[in-house]
Amino acid sequence: MSTDTKQAPTPEPAFKAPFWVSGDTNAFFGLGFNVMVNVLVLTGLCLGVVNIPGSDVYGVILPALGIQMLIGNVYYTYLARRLAAREGRADVCAMPYGPSVPHMFIVTFVIMLPIYLATKDPLAAWAAGLAWSFIIGLIVILGAFVGPYIRKYTPQAAMLGTLAGISIAFISMRPTGQMFDAAWIALPVLIILLIGFFTDLKLPFGLPVGLVALLVGSAIGWIGGYMEPADVTAAAKDIAIGLPTLQIDLLIDGLKEVSPLLATAIPLGIYNFTEGMTNVESAAVAGDEYNLRAVLLADGLGAVVGAGLGSPFPPAVYIGHPGWKAAGGRTSYSLATGVVIALFCFLGFFALLGALLPTPAIVPILLYIGLLIGAQAFQEVPKAHAIAVVMAIIPNVASWAVGQMDNVLAAAGTSAHELGEDALRGAGVVYGGLKLLGGGAILAGLVLAAIVAFIIDRKFVWAAGYAAAGAVLSFVGLVHAEKVEWNAEGQVALGYLFAGVVLLLFAFLDGRGKAVAEPEGPVTSDEAEAEPAADTGVTAAK
Repeated sequence: MSTDTKQAPTPEPAFKAPFWVSGDTNAFFGLGFNVMVNVLVLTGLCLGVVNIPGSDVYGVILPALGIQMLIGNVYYTYLARRLAAREGRADVCAMPYGPSVPHMFIVTFVIMLPIYLATKDPLAAWAAGLAWSFIIGLIVILGAFVGPYIRKYTPQAAMLGTLAGISIAFISMRPTGQMFDAAWIALPVLIILLIGFFTDLKLPFGLPVGLVALLVGSAIGWIGGYMEPADVTAAAKDIAIGLPTLQIDLLIDGLKEVSPLLATAIPLGIYNFTEGMTNVESAAVAGDEYNLRAVLLADGLGAVVGAGLGSPFPPAVYIGHPGWKAAGGRTSYSLATGVVIALFCFLGFFALLGALLPTPAIVPILLYIGLLIGAQAFQEVPKAHAIAVVMAIIPNVASWAVGQMDNVLAAAGTSAHELGEDALRGAGVVYGGLKLLGGGAILAGLVLAAIVAFIIDRKFVWAAGYAAAGAVLSFVGLVHAEKVEWNAEGQVALGYLFAGVVLLLFAFLDGRGKAVAEPEGPVTSDEAEAEPAADTGVTAAK
């Protein structure tokens, strides 16, 4: 008598992504130099604008920033490896992370500088910056519970279009201008980056493109006399170990005068979680679907912890995930960036790095990211929604242009208010309209692009819903206004309201006003080409 014995199937071993691949080296040098430039800039802002003592900048603020970098980049590496294990893929790319670039300038010029000019006390200005960053963090944490719902019901063109607007206006324009200040250094660097990242050509011996580009640019700068050896000697004297310490007393001092800070903290906190939301969508389009709530909680906690340790600069998940993925980055390039930048912060190396590396050799990496993100918005959405992408870009360009005008006028010792709207109009400058258009640019672009995308798809009720949202946001000053207040910009709110009424009328005429279904899931580019424009899906729901 025979018996059949069935052996239990041998469980397949859990997938483990490689810890480091050659592409991580490329992405590490790219992201590392990007973050390094930003840290050098914020260091200069603290020292040169707010006059915070160097001992506090190098001994307190930068070590606090180093802790933020460790928290965020370690966490995003963990999320990437968890995603790779869950989906059995080795091509998962971690989210990039660092100090938020727009907030660096806003906290310096809008929060800390006015207080310093009024009190001549850099510590009071620093305390206000800490309180502002702390509030930003709390708002982003709150956004972690609201953001997923916004993402679910927002057209992909609006999400990616706002990123394209930021990348073109705020990521690309300034670095490109800096490049052409010393084009003889920067253009060879840019060419190396473009060939290395956008073609399949490999450098000899597998050398990382970012490192080679930086070395070539630095060599040209030093040989051509752009750099000063005396600056290196002076910077080397500033090297000193600084470890993070709690600055709760300073934070509490800043929170005592919290009400004036809310006018900018509320819209910019919303900006942060909106930007985080669009960055998660950008990563999803590139193939890596991250949990939005987990990403936003990390950003918010990073700002709160940093403020408690003395950093007035909120961190954020960066634009550029598709770029680093295209460069070969996988799960660990972000971790390496966080560790190296943190060590440089703790050891006081940033003054020395600023003296050693020419800025025109570093900033082309920012232009690369700007080019890639701008292109992604048009490549990944249905063709019919390209118009919505352009609409999302426009408010960001307006915001950038107004900022440039304000800076020029301030340098001339005047302002748009002192000159008057009539004088500006006489010179052909539409200052007032651009300022309103660019107020709360990322959120404004999201609303306007969503309206356009829904109109293209003949989903007029949904478009009317976003018009109503635009009316509310304008009325309280979160978009198209100078500050948050009741009836901040009533005429713009009325415009959105009238637009919503028109859209509802068209919904009725179209015969779709009686039964409104939820928006459909996203449509790929191939599907979009196969279907009429009016039938393409538009939402970012996954």
